[in-house]
Amino acid sequence: MKIILLGPPGAGKGTQAKRLEEARGLIQLSTGDMLRAAVKAGTPVGLKAKAVMAEGKLVSDEIVIDIIRDRIQQPDCIKGFILDGFPRTVPQAEALDKMLGEFGWKLDSVIEMVVDEAVMVERVAGRFTCAKCGQGYHDSFKKPAKDGVCDVCGGTEFIRREDDRAETMQKRLAEFHAQTAPILPYYKSKGILRHVDGMAAIDDVTRQIEAILAE
Repeated sequence: MKIILLGPPGAGKGTQAKRLEEARGLIQLSTGDMLRAAVKAGTPVGLKAKAVMAEGKLVSDEIVIDIIRDRIQQPDCIKGFILDGFPRTVPQAEALDKMLGEFGWKLDSVIEMVVDEAVMVERVAGRFTCAKCGQGYHDSFKKPAKDGVCDVCGGTEFIRREDDRAETMQKRLAEFHAQTAPILPYYKSKGILRHVDGMAAIDDVTRQIEAILAE
């Protein structure tokens, strides 16, 4: 089974991908992780990517497709995979379809996790963790029992990820709408685009995705 999970940053794609890995034996493939692994391994396409990055340039779609091509032929992908972070544009989606076609494969489903972005920004921007033990908290939903003191280890230092700040989230959402959102009509035209309520409870979202994959 070959699927893509789509949705803006913070929609919960990583959580659902992990559940699909455990339930169905699929492999979550992050383009960033694959790129770093190829460079580290010194594969032919990894060396190409390394040379491009050394010049301070962006890795081309062609190189990314080649990295994906190499990765999906590995034994652990035999049951299928979940693409994360690719494609982001219509040309990338077209290149992906062409490459999969070389193996006689095609995407089974493209699942969009639909979210209320204002609520999601609040959800993400309110997150913080204990600097000592990593326990997670939230300004609105999960505060420490004692203000400023970690429930688990008693630590008094807390950190917030730069990516979780409201200003950063707004920028990432703008980038998503400018680049990734246009691929939705592309997949809709192919009849493989499905939608789930990404604002539902995690277990409910999982059940929605499983119902789609069971069709």
